[in-house]
Amino acid sequence: MKKFNFRKVLDGLTASSPGSGSGSASNSGGAGSGSVHPGGTAGVLREEIQESLTSEYFQICKTVRHGFPYQPTALAFDPVQKILAIGTRTGAIRILGRPGVDCYCQHESGAAVLQLQFLINEGALVSASSDDTLHLWNLRQKRPAILHSLKFNRERITYCHLPFQSKWLYVGTERGNTHIVNIESFILSGYVIMWNKAIELSTKTHPGPVVHLSDSPRDEGKLLIGYENGTVVFWDLKSKRAELRVYYDEAIHSIDWHHEGKQFMCSHSDGSLTLWNLKSPSRPFQTTVPHGKSQREGRKSESCKPILKVEYKTCRNSEPFIIFSGGLSYDKACRRPSLTIMHGKAITVLEMDHPIVEFLTLCETPYPNECQEPYAVAVLLEKDLILVDLTQTNFPIFENPYPMDIHESPVTCTAYFADCPPDLILVLYSIGVKHKKQGYSNKEWPVSGGAWNLGAQTFPEIIITGHADGSIKFWDASAMTLQMLYKLKTSKVFEKQKVGDGKQTCEIVEEDPFAVQMIYWCPESRIFCVSGVSAYVIIYKFSRHEITTEIVSLEVRLQCDVEDIITPEPETSPPFPDLSSQLPSSRSLSGSTNTVSSEGVMKDSIPCLSVKTRPVRMPPGYQADLVIQLVWVDGEPPQQITSLSISSAYGIVAFGNCTGLVVVDFIQKTVLLSMGTIDLYRSSDLYQRQPRSPRKNKQFIADNFCMRGLSNFYPDLTKRIRTSYQSLTELNDSPVPLELERCKSPTSGLATRTPEAAPGFYRNEMPAVRQRNQVHHLPVKGSRKLSLPTDLKADLDHVNGHCTSPTSQSCSSGKRLSSADVSKVNRWGPGRPPFRKAQSAACMEISLPVTTEEARENSYNRSRSSSISSIDKDSKEAVTALYFMESFARKNDSTVSPCLFVGTSLGMVLLISLNLPSSDEQRFTEPVMVLPSGTFLSLKGAVLTFSCMDRTGSLMQPPYEVWRDPNNTDENEKTWKRKLVMNYSTSPQEAGDHQYTIICSEKQAKVFSLPSQTCLYVHNITETSFILQAEVVGMCNSACLACFCANGHIMIMSLPSLRPMLDVNYLPLTDMRIARTFCFTNEGQALYLVSPTEIQRLTYSQEMCDNIQDMLGDLFTPIETPEAQNRGFLKGLFGGSGQTFDREELFGEATAGKASRSLAQHIPGPGSIEGVKGAAGGVMGELTRARIALDERGQRLGELEEKTAGMMTSAEAFSKHAHELMLKYKDKKWYQF
Repeated sequence: MKKFNFRKVLDGLTASSPGSGSGSASNSGGAGSGSVHPGGTAGVLREEIQESLTSEYFQICKTVRHGFPYQPTALAFDPVQKILAIGTRTGAIRILGRPGVDCYCQHESGAAVLQLQFLINEGALVSASSDDTLHLWNLRQKRPAILHSLKFNRERITYCHLPFQSKWLYVGTERGNTHIVNIESFILSGYVIMWNKAIELSTKTHPGPVVHLSDSPRDEGKLLIGYENGTVVFWDLKSKRAELRVYYDEAIHSIDWHHEGKQFMCSHSDGSLTLWNLKSPSRPFQTTVPHGKSQREGRKSESCKPILKVEYKTCRNSEPFIIFSGGLSYDKACRRPSLTIMHGKAITVLEMDHPIVEFLTLCETPYPNECQEPYAVAVLLEKDLILVDLTQTNFPIFENPYPMDIHESPVTCTAYFADCPPDLILVLYSIGVKHKKQGYSNKEWPVSGGAWNLGAQTFPEIIITGHADGSIKFWDASAMTLQMLYKLKTSKVFEKQKVGDGKQTCEIVEEDPFAVQMIYWCPESRIFCVSGVSAYVIIYKFSRHEITTEIVSLEVRLQCDVEDIITPEPETSPPFPDLSSQLPSSRSLSGSTNTVSSEGVMKDSIPCLSVKTRPVRMPPGYQADLVIQLVWVDGEPPQQITSLSISSAYGIVAFGNCTGLVVVDFIQKTVLLSMGTIDLYRSSDLYQRQPRSPRKNKQFIADNFCMRGLSNFYPDLTKRIRTSYQSLTELNDSPVPLELERCKSPTSGLATRTPEAAPGFYRNEMPAVRQRNQVHHLPVKGSRKLSLPTDLKADLDHVNGHCTSPTSQSCSSGKRLSSADVSKVNRWGPGRPPFRKAQSAACMEISLPVTTEEARENSYNRSRSSSISSIDKDSKEAVTALYFMESFARKNDSTVSPCLFVGTSLGMVLLISLNLPSSDEQRFTEPVMVLPSGTFLSLKGAVLTFSCMDRTGSLMQPPYEVWRDPNNTDENEKTWKRKLVMNYSTSPQEAGDHQYTIICSEKQAKVFSLPSQTCLYVHNITETSFILQAEVVGMCNSACLACFCANGHIMIMSLPSLRPMLDVNYLPLTDMRIARTFCFTNEGQALYLVSPTEIQRLTYSQEMCDNIQDMLGDLFTPIETPEAQNRGFLKGLFGGSGQTFDREELFGEATAGKASRSLAQHIPGPGSIEGVKGAAGGVMGELTRARIALDERGQRLGELEEKTAGMMTSAEAFSKHAHELMLKYKDKKWYQF
């Protein structure tokens, strides 16, 4: 049957559709449709650019998951295969082997994993989940699958035990009963050990749930059952009776055997350990409280915290190991969680950083009746996995080869770079290895199972993570692995905050003032730029040499005085009121003194953090070259940075926030441009900002500003960062009514400006080490922060009838203009374009309140209402995207020149022209001119990303400077010249009219032709949702636009025609962590933070999906099971009869009968034959069934052929014997017989 490909049909229909739309490019085409501007050069474009990408190149699939399993609950180890399994509260299982062997599995139910049991050296795993279901996983394939499931209907599973080399699994339940399951068929046996038969008839109370099951090392026919109330039963499986019973007055948590099978040890809730001998079960052979205070004889030892687990392991040449968790004294409340190792008379307490979830002792032999010879302890903590070396007296830990410390500090941002320069990984590793921790065990990591080979598709990949403590980590992500390369601490640039003035210096951020908010990295030039939550930008340069130098810093005063009207009569209030008379009333209204010091002086021109002024030693690696800080303005804190970009070729860094734009020359260390977003329009403001009435109280603003700590962003980690991500903001929690707004102090016009300079412009004629630059400031009236998760932000989605979307700001605030600034507003004149409401999700509003349930459902899917008044006009136009490129700044330009693309939250794109000195020598001395070009482009929604293509359709990369070590003393500094790479596919003179700019916003994508500024293609990506992340990426020697939508869709569009290639509902946005960390990169790769501790990588490349099996590691490798030790004649004679025990005869259906059908239900898994038959459907199902039937028919034909051959052989033998018999009696007479 021929396969029918719908994607080819869709590609054909899209390609054959007419090239021009019926309307203009700004409103033609619906979601999922592309159109061409009627005045464009689309015909020429299509003739010259042949798009090679089709929908067959794309497919979404998950590849690998890195990091520590989130909320772990269970741990298991296979001592022969040497692989480790971790179960989690979300139903996930991570299986780890040697580096590169890392597999992720997920239970469909999502129920928590209670316990894991390996079928040792069988390539299988049994998991017990909290929904009372047992699952059998097949590990003999690269992606494990469930073979069978058994659902218990009437009893809750509490404990499981699988003896070595046995196919019968013991299952204890909450009712105290013990059931037996056949692992091969996953069918319940009729053999049941009922709790009322296990305990004595005279016992009047229920023994509680089963907390332990294990067979005797001496005799496999005896089962040890531990109950919660302190009862232990030694059950004879053959005679079906209790051979002995043990009672203790403290609850039991765990039990472990001595390998000889004559003694066992119990841990109890009072912090005691009891050792029992089978010959005298009346009382413990030994009772100890390891951490209890010594008491006088005859007195009971002091009670301690419960010992949750104990393991009793023996050694041939030394004393046994007794290892347990818990048991500390109650009077040491501040003690951290600990693991205690008792070896002979020595007691070692290992304190842990996190609570202990589970631990296992790794032993040399899998046989329970042999000397165990422990060599390591695997300790599973809530947020870490460590292995302790038991072979050394100081018990060092092994160096963990897995990336288990991604969450060492909460991740606040991520960046992903594929196909980066190959030498970068070696360079970063060589620097980072010098700073690795010391004191690890000198032995290799014990978890060394599985096999891993380098796949066919290998290219250098680097992942960068920013963290709440200001640290930045570089990771090698090549070949489906993740290894730490280098760690950078940005907090070392700033002074440590003293305890006395902590309030004064930490008003902006409550807990994490150094939290990393945005990162920008140029791998070719090795320039690294980072912005923090405290409104700072740090530029780093890479050097192989250590230096000691002072850190250069700039302080930028970003301010603007133009806002819109919130009252029809702004002139009723004087433009310059008495500030002193207004401060008391302001303080009484806000009830806070955050912006006014105890002396009554308002904060002004003060940065949020203090940069170190003394010389600082900088080790090899990334070294701070320049620190730029936004300062307080008139008592208002600086707003968080929403966009960041840097150009090593131009030596310029640009960043913006909801106030305006800052451009800095980091070569000469001077500010080139610092002005409000409104001023960038000059005389062409499309939104007609006008004077406002008196603006909001400064103290109220300080109480509601957006820069706060992580405590509100990570509810599960008690930390949550609020960042000014361009698409994720909310309204203030408690807005002030409009009547109070009009009564507040009008404090505008306090900023000074020299008449000689144009507003916001700077000439860098005098390079300064430390500058304070005064420009206009746009007051902050809204709380700009990252949205809360859906379940926490329902009540914040509607405030006074205003519903916000990701880029919105509070609109109910006002400010009066000074008389000098009114003339500035009037110069735009009456002929300006009419006000247009912002098309982004930032200004969507409703007039009716919504319920909490509706807010939860509509928090990411909101509708626009027609109720818009003058109060709703939003002047908070944030800068959301920046992009440096050689392009055409104006329509009449004939050649490309350095440009800066600026995208705003209102969907506007402004081009800023950069006039650089012509020679390298002049670049260090002559000023750089930065001027808005007057070119404006518009889209619907906040602008997210830019990119450019040349006339051949090749993706253009921004120019960069080739890296050179700035501290290299071997080279001659005088003769050195900067080497720039411009990335021209053609010469600048031949570029002509054939450069194309791709711009994507929250709602749509457009392709413009420059310098004509003609819109060639427009694609309305979504109407009911908005785009969270968009990136132009290279793939298969071509380019495409990748988008991640708030409704969970991943969409791929070809370039430049914007034809849809892929639209998959991949991931519903249930956590803002995903929105904050999702990022695309080249070669069809993407990632996001799936949990606070794990990174999920995925691919949208069909080729990689086809080859993913070759890139993953093998969990199971054929290994011979070690032979059991020779027990010797005397041990064989007196050591019990365990070797003759036949479980099949005892538990099989013939002897034990069938279990009740209502007790448990067998469910075939997708990996079994029954699962394949049940899951098959449609054509593939028919093919699968036909293939199975064909295999069965072939098998039957083979059997028939063998039977036929056997019959022919028998017939020939019979004929031969008959012939011999005939010859023998041929000549004999009848009487001779």
